[in-house]
Amino acid sequence: MLSTTADPIRPEEAWRRLEPFLAPLPGEVVARRRSWRRVLAAPLDARTDVPAHDVAAMDGYAVGPAPQPTLPVAATIAAGDAPGFELHPRTAVRIMTGAPVPEGADRVVPVELTDGGTERVVLRDGTPSGAHIRRRGEVVRAGQPLLATGTVVTPGALATLATHGIPMVLVHRQPTVAVVTTGNEVVPPGVEPRSGQLRDSHTDFLLAAGRGLGLEFDSLGISADDPAVLAERISSGMRSDVLIVGGGVSMGAFDWVASVLERTGCELLFHNVAMQPGKPLLAARHAGGLVFGLPGNPNSVMATFSLFVRPALRRLLGYDDGFWRCATQGVLAGALPGAAARDRFLPARLVAGDGPARLAPIAVRGSHDMNAFAAAQALIRIPAGSAPKAAGDPCSWQLLEP
Repeated sequence: MLSTTADPIRPEEAWRRLEPFLAPLPGEVVARRRSWRRVLAAPLDARTDVPAHDVAAMDGYAVGPAPQPTLPVAATIAAGDAPGFELHPRTAVRIMTGAPVPEGADRVVPVELTDGGTERVVLRDGTPSGAHIRRRGEVVRAGQPLLATGTVVTPGALATLATHGIPMVLVHRQPTVAVVTTGNEVVPPGVEPRSGQLRDSHTDFLLAAGRGLGLEFDSLGISADDPAVLAERISSGMRSDVLIVGGGVSMGAFDWVASVLERTGCELLFHNVAMQPGKPLLAARHAGGLVFGLPGNPNSVMATFSLFVRPALRRLLGYDDGFWRCATQGVLAGALPGAAARDRFLPARLVAGDGPARLAPIAVRGSHDMNAFAAAQALIRIPAGSAPKAAGDPCSWQLLEP
């Protein structure tokens, strides 16, 4: 039974209730170049030795063991050449960085430690045996582990996959996400609001936040504050892995989201979190996925998405994420009032300087003041029961990700 009167729970408790339903989604095979920012759903082994053969680590001269101070230059080898001969111990080979080292070479003498000759070369340094040669397989051998399950495909990982000629990879499937905004007072883009109405800001924020995760959310438009209309939109949205409903989750006479979810057979995970902004935050589950009900005020939408929905979606994508997981310690660059019964999450700017990160709080007129979040780079957390804070006091903070 969904209850709209439950006492608020701590943010950590809300996440604890949500976490069991955030297993990474099953894997799907995608082309390597489409796997950027995705998470590997299976390990990958090396397909080739890296380097594939002994190569020069510097421009210089490949020489044998105990070389004479002056040697004839038998050949020049560039990157991409195949030498096809064995180095005679009384000769040198002029060699470029990345070029294959011929059999019999013991070291590469850097060009700056020679006279740079092209027919005969004078060696000016006792370069030690084995110097400046990258040995075959010293990075990885074919068949050895290359990238583990759970690896995020970064540009560096893409380069590794390309080096090994791996064209397709198994990554966790991206969740499908639907978005519904509620409210008789909300009008879509292009419609001039009448007195008492306002333009929809939730959808633009949520669609952009989804793109920041590499996801394309499906906007189902604006639902009137009518249980039948809302039920139709919610039923449609529940075909997605995740449904995000903006508004309609508080205690007003026209806040129907909780009761409509109850009629659709959803199981409440939590409703009301001891946080500001965002207290009426709701999460529920059903056989096909999850539903988040975000409070209607703009700042509440932004804060609850950043603190709960974003890390939940990242978990489904295979990332190791969680509530306030990436927080670190900083120093306040301005004073803040204390917090009473609820944790406060306040927008802030990062202040350049040496030492610990300095956070300048942004004044907020209320949960409707979206300008505060528009300028924010981070969230500061002021725990419930905290005394007022002064500039220079420590604080817990976390970046607001795009």
